[in-house]
Amino acid sequence: MNLVNQKIIHKVFGEGSIVKQDDSVLTVAFKNDTKSFVYPDAFGQFITLKDQETAHIMESVISKLKSEEEELRLNEIEEKKQKLVKKRQKSMLKSQKLHESSQAVFWLDEEEQQTVFTDWQVTTGSVQSGENKGQPSRAARLRPNSAIILTAREDDQPEVDRRIIGLYMVKESFSGSMSDDGVVPSHKKYRIELTEDEAEDMLFWNYYINKNYPNRMTWNSGTYRYFDNLWGAQIIKDIAELKTDKEEKEHAKEFLDYFCQMNAIELNAIPEANGALKQ
Repeated sequence: MNLVNQKIIHKVFGEGSIVKQDDSVLTVAFKNDTKSFVYPDAFGQFITLKDQETAHIMESVISKLKSEEEELRLNEIEEKKQKLVKKRQKSMLKSQKLHESSQAVFWLDEEEQQTVFTDWQVTTGSVQSGENKGQPSRAARLRPNSAIILTAREDDQPEVDRRIIGLYMVKESFSGSMSDDGVVPSHKKYRIELTEDEAEDMLFWNYYINKNYPNRMTWNSGTYRYFDNLWGAQIIKDIAELKTDKEEKEHAKEFLDYFCQMNAIELNAIPEANGALKQ
C-alpha cells in the first residue's frame, strides 16, 4: 500500500507527511525534523493517518498482517509439537523391540459396522476361559505402531469373500498390555473408511496367509487376530492406489508414510501381496 505524501499525526511530534516508504520503514517529515518508523507497527501505536478512507484501508492491512503472523506462530508451535511427538515415538520404538506381527485385524459384526466409523474404536472382546474368564482381552502386542484392519462379510457369504472396509492407526499413547477395558482407540488423523465398491476390491485373504496351511481360509473364532506388519503396509499401499479422490489419495499416502516410519519399513521395499487367495 503506497502511503507516500499521506498526512499523519504523531503522538509526540505532531503533524507530518510521509516522504519515503519501503517494506519495513516509513520516513516522515515533520516541521523541524525527519524521523523513521517501523512499518506497519507504528500505526495504531504512534501514528494516525489523517485521511479517514486511507486509515480504514490501513486498519484492514494491519489486521490481515496480524492474522498471518498469528497463523505463522501457531504453525511454528504445531511443527515443534509434531517434532517432539516424533522424537518421543522414535525413542519409544527404540526402547521396545518391534514385533513382526503387531497389527490386528478385527471381524466386525453388523452392529459394529454401523458404529465403527463414528466412534473410531473397536473392542477386543472378553477372555473365554481360565481364571480371567469374562474380563476384557488384552491385545498385548498393540502399540502406537499398530494399525487396526477392519473387516466384514455377510452371514450368507463364504469366508473367502471377507473384505477390508477400513483401517486406522491406534492412538499415539495406546498400549494394549496396559489397557483394562479392551477398547482400542484410534489416532485422530490416520483413519480410512472405504466405500462399498472400494471394499469389494480389498479382499482380506489377498493379504493374509497361514504359512503352515497356505491354502486355508478360515476364521473359526475370536474377535481379532494379529497381522504381519508387511501385510499392513501392502494393504495401505493398495488403498492409496485404489483411491481416486485427490484428497483421499493424498491422505492414504500420508497414512502409508506414517505407518512405514512407525514400523521401520522401507517404503520402496514393500513386497507384492501374496495371501491365501493368490496361492
